[in-house]
Amino acid sequence: MSMAGNLRKVTGLTGVGGLRKVARLARRRPRVDLSHPARSPLGSSVVNCVTYQDGVRVPQCTDLVDAVRMVRKTGEGFVWLGLHEPTDREFAGIAELFDLHPLAVEDAVEAHQRPKLEHYGDTLFTVFKTVCYVEHEQLTATSEVVDTGEIMVFVGEDFVITVRHGRHGSLGPLREELEAHPLQLAKGPAAVLHAIADHVVDDYLNVTDAVQADIDQVETEVFSENGARLDPGRIYQMKRELLELKRAAVPLGRPVEDLATRPIRVIAPEIQAYFRDVLDHLIRAKEQIAAFDELLNSILQAHLAQVTVAQNEDMRKITAWAAVIAVPTMVCGVYGMNFDHMPELHWRFGYPLVMTVMAGACLVLYRGFRRNGWL
Repeated sequence: MSMAGNLRKVTGLTGVGGLRKVARLARRRPRVDLSHPARSPLGSSVVNCVTYQDGVRVPQCTDLVDAVRMVRKTGEGFVWLGLHEPTDREFAGIAELFDLHPLAVEDAVEAHQRPKLEHYGDTLFTVFKTVCYVEHEQLTATSEVVDTGEIMVFVGEDFVITVRHGRHGSLGPLREELEAHPLQLAKGPAAVLHAIADHVVDDYLNVTDAVQADIDQVETEVFSENGARLDPGRIYQMKRELLELKRAAVPLGRPVEDLATRPIRVIAPEIQAYFRDVLDHLIRAKEQIAAFDELLNSILQAHLAQVTVAQNEDMRKITAWAAVIAVPTMVCGVYGMNFDHMPELHWRFGYPLVMTVMAGACLVLYRGFRRNGWL
């Protein structure tokens, strides 16, 4: 029985000849990424399962149980099993085969976990939050900027199990890149964990660069001539999306620091040096996110200040025009009281004189307000 066929039995999947068909397609087109259900002819949770020895993929597609038994008997190589959003039923057989802790299995199946690093005997369980920049033509108050997912990694002395949640963050290209560098892959499962951590943190940096362009656009519009009319919902939306990025990157600091500094059985000291580089990149991403958060706060405060200034200017204009209109209103009000004895009521030039006085008074007030910047 092929390894792919055995996976159907281990995970409890149904479907006639399904995973064998996937294995044949993968052998014919090794660069096809089946990590997304929409691209998989089965739509199952199994993405790939490969045995590596000395950093090289074992060409024979053997039985999964036999493959695990072989690497444990010889003490050479490891098995890399990739899954995408498995169910409890699909993961039960795999958990039993690799003796995974029930708590870690529950976290891997249910997802929505905080980035963390946990030890269960000789098995290391790590959770990474993946991020992806969502392209959009124009930033609005409802635009989605950052999309998040998760990658859970089980690392033992002779196996790596990756469980991915979300519609992005495929590990297919990463697997191909690792296979192109067998010397690095020969360092064992810890090298795969480092590659995943490095891949995730690099995505943080890529997303922060893209988010910076959106923030620069908002900043330019806020300080433009019509900045006071900008919808503040766009700024709040950027802060909400930045919060998603912050929730992914900031909690990961402690796990990566432990991988880089603490002695861990399944992490060789030579691999820890690589994790220190990942930690450096993560610190850079966290600093950028913190700077963006402060910048957005400043932009929001500047926008609110602009709105207040614009409102004050509008109120000054309204007040000035009200003062100008008050003069003819007062004169007309006086002469509209219909008293019998009022000066100039029956004078021939009374009407032109009153109109001239009102127009002159309005003109004087208008020029005065205009000179002081109120109009």
